[in-house]
Amino acid sequence: MTIHLSIILFWPLALSVLAAIAPRRVAPLLAVVGAIVPLGYAVLLLIDFDAGKAGLQYVTDDRWIEELGIRYHLGVDGLSLWLIALTALLFAFSALWTLLRPYPRRKLFAFHMGLAETAVLGALLAQDLALFVLFFDLMLVPFAFLVLGWGGPQRREATIRFVVYTLVGSLLMLAAAVAVAVLASAQGGEGLTFALADLSRLAPALSESTQRWIFAGFALAFLIKMPAFPFQGWMPDAYRQMPLPVLAVFSGVLSKVAAYGFLRVAMPLLPEGAADFQTVILLIGLVSIVYGSAMAFTQTDIRLILGYSSVAQLGFITLGIFALRDEGAQGAILQSVNHGLVVAPLFFIVLLLAERAGGSEDIKDMGGIAFRGPFLATFFLIVSLATLAIPGSANFVGEFLILLGLFRSEPAIAVIAFLGVAMASVYMLRAFIRAMHNRKGPDVESRDLSLRDGLLLAPLVLAILAFGVYPQAALTDGEQAVPKSIAAARAINDPPPAPAPAPVPAAGGVPIPLEEPVP
Repeated sequence: MTIHLSIILFWPLALSVLAAIAPRRVAPLLAVVGAIVPLGYAVLLLIDFDAGKAGLQYVTDDRWIEELGIRYHLGVDGLSLWLIALTALLFAFSALWTLLRPYPRRKLFAFHMGLAETAVLGALLAQDLALFVLFFDLMLVPFAFLVLGWGGPQRREATIRFVVYTLVGSLLMLAAAVAVAVLASAQGGEGLTFALADLSRLAPALSESTQRWIFAGFALAFLIKMPAFPFQGWMPDAYRQMPLPVLAVFSGVLSKVAAYGFLRVAMPLLPEGAADFQTVILLIGLVSIVYGSAMAFTQTDIRLILGYSSVAQLGFITLGIFALRDEGAQGAILQSVNHGLVVAPLFFIVLLLAERAGGSEDIKDMGGIAFRGPFLATFFLIVSLATLAIPGSANFVGEFLILLGLFRSEPAIAVIAFLGVAMASVYMLRAFIRAMHNRKGPDVESRDLSLRDGLLLAPLVLAILAFGVYPQAALTDGEQAVPKSIAAARAINDPPPAPAPAPVPAAGGVPIPLEEPVP
């Protein structure tokens, strides 16, 4: 099947430009069309993708800036396939959300959301390092304007902090990308190139010290974007102030692009650097799990409960990547998709809970909402249990693979990481029970889902259930590309055993054993 990746990439942007100049009432409809078409393309990709074929599929490779060796190179493999589908699904969900519950200045809102989807898809599709950096940095722009234009009362402070943190990371990554391209091309005796396929062949030959400092630039950029501890300083204000449909895609997708960047860029290009920093980043992931879980338990603002929960979940994903085991990396990609599927309906449920608690998003002001809302309570319970990684959910499979890979690499860290699994059950069940049960709050109005809200929420809940029943599809699609992304770094930390020495032949032709057998 012929699938043109340029269509899925630039369709949201094209429709968002039309929305910006169209009549105000038409803008949300154009935004929905701009998000539905990429979703249809993503479904076609899932159906047509050949899991047994190594390398990129649906490739677009054209000259762009020849003097700098930059190409317009797009492609899909098992590493990016399901993240592309997740991105298309969550942006379509957000577009429908804003169609049914419109925001002021609809035209500008639709434009920024379309630009954001193109930026995220571009980072996932790019097979040229300069193109990846371009789209990765472009993601900052629409989300900064969405917070500043439609955020809460403290939106200016939140935007400044968000921009400063992420801009520092972006500048570090830009410097690292230019350095690896220039140094690798010079050492290989070839013209300047930013193609990831060429750099993955040339860059591993760089010296260990050079790889180490370049890898540090990429790692800092990705850890800030996640965010991981101790780079999460921008997260609380941004999560409090961001509009909920924007927050659903931001939390569900953007942090996963950072984790994807480790597997797509940093580890294949700089395996010596990845191997050297393995223990440091494993400890960062471990502290993120413990810190995020502990903070989620102490919060009463349900947005921040979900925000710190995301920090903990991204800690698990980081552990899976830097376990440098095939099953750990597979579990990291699976968990990235799982978390996005779970967190988006949770933020919509936050809106529904606030509407029934007098506008408050504090669980202390809730309680008793399930009294006349059985369908809302059921959906909330399903999504909460999926977050807990109970057996039967895709989160269980993802965390199991991550911990399995980690046990084979660093068993002590794996044992401590189990604390995060136990603490997740505490803060999610606490949030569910305080909001839905216990004594009814003074301003609580208990009522069930409307048909409109139910139709919006049900597809995502069904997707969670379907992915929990059969997560094997994502694992099968990634079994070629995901292990390949960590192979070079894994070979450094886990070299193959040396062959056994051959026995020395005696004068009469009878081999003499090198060691005397122990009686």
